[in-house]
Amino acid sequence: MLKPILLVEDNPKDLELTLVALERSQLANEVIVMRDGAEALDYLLRRGTHAARAEGNPAVLLLDLKLPKVDGLEVLKVVRETNELRSIPTVMLTSSKEEPDLERAYSLGVNAYVVKPVEFKEFVSAISDLGIFWAVLNEPPPGSSRIVRRPGS
Repeated sequence: MLKPILLVEDNPKDLELTLVALERSQLANEVIVMRDGAEALDYLLRRGTHAARAEGNPAVLLLDLKLPKVDGLEVLKVVRETNELRSIPTVMLTSSKEEPDLERAYSLGVNAYVVKPVEFKEFVSAISDLGIFWAVLNEPPPGSSRIVRRPGS
């Protein structure tokens, strides 16, 4: 079974566009959607309504910066401070080009910081490239399980 992609996005329009873009990239990975940072942390830490979820981390965490309840930078901070989570590839996917946000994200250990393109075609292309890179091409850290795809499966 492939590891899922965890998408944390509260904006309905951006969420829909991201899901369309991931679908167009023809990834077989399940996309799990969380609408706020608190829910994302509950999922990742397997607590609350997500306490019974199967063990294992997502292939990649696509994380919006400005989220309700707990913002994306705080989620990133918790991920990087938690031994079981720190190796999850994390991409900040945001509309913020503000330098302090960029600096803080990288200081907390984000793997990539992507500003959402305004044009639909550019947005679809950027998300598709992200999904393919992190879910298929990227080699996970030693000790992580990786599902090998066989042709035709």
